[in-house]
Amino acid sequence: MTVPHLSVPPPEPQGKLPEDRRHMIRRRWLTAVIIVLLVGIPAGYLVISAGQSRDSGRDKERESSAVGLQANWPSLMKRRVFEVPVPAGAWDVAYYETSNWKTSRLYVQFTTTATGLDTFLAESGTSRAALTSGRITVAERDADIAGWKFTEGMNWSGTTVKREDPRPATDITVDLTEPAFPRVYAVSTTSP
Repeated sequence: MTVPHLSVPPPEPQGKLPEDRRHMIRRRWLTAVIIVLLVGIPAGYLVISAGQSRDSGRDKERESSAVGLQANWPSLMKRRVFEVPVPAGAWDVAYYETSNWKTSRLYVQFTTTATGLDTFLAESGTSRAALTSGRITVAERDADIAGWKFTEGMNWSGTTVKREDPRPATDITVDLTEPAFPRVYAVSTTSP
């Protein structure tokens, strides 16, 4: 009688088991998603940032090439730098900025209410009592640059707000012909 020869069982696998197809596909998808996120998000951010930067540059170029008043509110930063606090609720607001190596000027005009005028004057560092009747404080040169005409027959009042350097000085002329809705013309000048 012969005894059957027993084969040796296969050895226990050392390390990882072979990966089945489902796990392999899942791993590859996860790897692809991670790569897309690591590359795509920064690339998308750069594209968006470049577009915004280009648009900002175009806006600044358009603004700096403008000649004369622009029918729009000056930016909050400009209003702060030049200390021209256009009151909330003002209408027919327009501005123009000039700059050179020596001086920068912000020309602003707007219509407001009597209360709005008082608020504007107070935030500018002056009051209605400082307005001198019949006085036009905006220089003729500045009026020509802004395209303003201070004709006779109107009820003009003006004052100049002088501030300690390097803060700007502001010439304010107000048309009080219609006292309930005064029209304000201001030129703020600063020397860097």
